[in-house]
Amino acid sequence: MRQTTGARCSDNNLSLNVEKTKEIVVDFRRVHTQHVPLTINGATVERVSSTKFLGVHITEDLSWTDNTTALAKKSQQRLCFLCKLRRARAPPPIMYTFYRGTIESILTSCITVWYGACNASCQKTLQRIVRAAEKIIGVSLPSLQDIYGIRLTRKALCIAGDPTHPSHNFFSLLPSGRRLQSLQARTSRLKDSFIHQSAGPGLETPQSPP
Repeated sequence: MRQTTGARCSDNNLSLNVEKTKEIVVDFRRVHTQHVPLTINGATVERVSSTKFLGVHITEDLSWTDNTTALAKKSQQRLCFLCKLRRARAPPPIMYTFYRGTIESILTSCITVWYGACNASCQKTLQRIVRAAEKIIGVSLPSLQDIYGIRLTRKALCIAGDPTHPSHNFFSLLPSGRRLQSLQARTSRLKDSFIHQSAGPGLETPQSPP
């Protein structure tokens, strides 16, 4: 796929800006191999250890610490404005609407992608911001875990009901007719993936061949 990137773009009438294109190598093998630099139309693509894509910080080790730090910093800045609304004696419904639009929207941006794979420390860091907003507004706010569960289920139902979606087959029933098909893996790393978590406790995981 690396060697055919330029050809695929040409075939689909797409033009890539190599200067704005980044390459991340995700390799969890015990013995790392030297990867040949990616080239597009003769130009070498810059290889980075982390990048920002659609507002989400992605790193080569697929940890979400950088993403959590960025979300927390941005959300905490907006807590100051929430405090100003309280000092101005704004009613709770107004402050709640402000929270939903300027803080919760940041904390839950692309949450189905990264929240399930976050470690406990990252999740607590973000949840502390929600608790701080609760104290300022004076009303109970939905936890990030609850929001994640709702959006995860909604996304899974959309994929399961769309035969044209690339991940639709992962939500197909096994021959038993009672359980869903799952990703095959030799490790437990995929247990935090979107497919595994959205399928729920009734998931049956086929074993990989030896």
